[in-house]
Amino acid sequence: MTFDWRFQLDTKRQYEVVFIVDPTADYDVPKLTESFSQIITDQGGVVTRAETMGKRQLAYEILHHKDGTFVLLEIEGSGREIAELERRMRVNDRVLRYITVRVDEDRRRAEKLKDRRARKAAKRPAPGEHRRRGPAMEFAEASGE
Repeated sequence: MTFDWRFQLDTKRQYEVVFIVDPTADYDVPKLTESFSQIITDQGGVVTRAETMGKRQLAYEILHHKDGTFVLLEIEGSGREIAELERRMRVNDRVLRYITVRVDEDRRRAEKLKDRRARKAAKRPAPGEHRRRGPAMEFAEASGE
């Protein structure tokens, strides 16, 4: 018996899903976003942000469309809900393209770098303040310069 690890993830991970909606279905964008959010919550995930980024021109034609409405969803979940969401997007004719990116590791790495930079900045002396006084500084002060 083999164990499928893909659906046994206990840790909550963060994902960003961007999908492009057919420009002729602009009136369906809020309804489509709500239905995808409902899929996520039914599967046990949490939608932390849902943002319609508006209609934009595409870099190349997709199914004879030159523009599309972009929608961003930020999701916290285990991965099971992402599989179901992608399956539903694949069969939906109004969704031209979608991409899912796991961002929790990148955000954690960015936080570490930010903390490291803050520590280094705290160690640096303020402008005009000298940390060490070498022989040249002592000579300049003694001679009155």
